[in-house]
Amino acid sequence: MGIQQTLQNVLTNPTFLVAWGIVVAVSLGVLVWDLWRNNAKLKSLMKFVWGFTVLYSGPLGLAGYWYSGRTQIDHDSLWRKAFRSVSHCYSGCGTGEVLGFSVAVGLLAFKTTGTIVLTFALAYFFGYLLTVGPLMQEGVGLTEALWDAFYSETASITVMEIVAISTDIWLAGEAGIGDVLFWSALVFSLTMGLLAAYPVNLLLIQFGVKEGMMNPAKMGSEMGA
Repeated sequence: MGIQQTLQNVLTNPTFLVAWGIVVAVSLGVLVWDLWRNNAKLKSLMKFVWGFTVLYSGPLGLAGYWYSGRTQIDHDSLWRKAFRSVSHCYSGCGTGEVLGFSVAVGLLAFKTTGTIVLTFALAYFFGYLLTVGPLMQEGVGLTEALWDAFYSETASITVMEIVAISTDIWLAGEAGIGDVLFWSALVFSLTMGLLAAYPVNLLLIQFGVKEGMMNPAKMGSEMGA
């Protein structure tokens, strides 16, 4: 049995799907509790960013939040900056990808090429949007935020979507919107895109193409001052 068939079997297995749903629900519950109880000072858009990240990737997203997104982190680092950075891209791109595949396949009945084009377009749009918003909440002007998003996020979005969309097409290219595999492969592909884009963000920050989002520990101390 090949890798493709094995993954398809796992992604359509009822036991796995129920277990994954429970894990994601628990992860979201932990995130919401911690944001409300310990990290209410985080900007509202950052809370949505982490919410989408955990929704799409469950415990992996929660681990990324715990490691890099809480005001309680003891110090900042390149690795933490990169995960905060990729989470912005991911939350927006993931939304664009879900909408793109749903509309293209379920509403417009597009073939593969049309689905890819529409999904890429929506992923870029929402990916930039979820980067511009938090930047503006940190005090950056609209024009500067738009340019910064285009300049710093294009490489990350491109890599993320090439990996995510190709993975989804590979696993569920023949699936309809009413098939379990359509949705489970879509979620799986999102996480593959996140993992692929993380090292890209490491390099972008390392070489000064992007600065990464504000240190949440610093944000917490400033707002508590």
